[in-house]
Amino acid sequence: MSIKELVGLWFSKWETGDFMNLPISDDFKHTSPYGTISGKQNYLDLVTENKDKFLGHKFEISDALYNNSKACIQYKAVQPDFELEVTEWHYVKKNKINRIIAYYNIDEKRITIDS
Repeated sequence: MSIKELVGLWFSKWETGDFMNLPISDDFKHTSPYGTISGKQNYLDLVTENKDKFLGHKFEISDALYNNSKACIQYKAVQPDFELEVTEWHYVKKNKINRIIAYYNIDEKRITIDS
């Protein structure tokens, strides 16, 4: 499976709520503004405990770069009453996502500067 297909599978699993079958390695790490979660089971446990925050999104991918072992994806996670713009680096080893580094604004305030 290509890295583009693997990333597509990641987002598809999230959209369908099938997070227990995410294509992640046992030593998966997820880093975000909230911190780092290490280990597949720890990550799945966190999602299970917080399904209301993690599930029910549609993803609008606006840009992506792919090479043999990593991808950078810019997207918008959309719920009926919520939108979040995110950029993530996905790192792959042995056809599984091994690490994700996510960048997004966790502050509700947005700054707009017009010239």
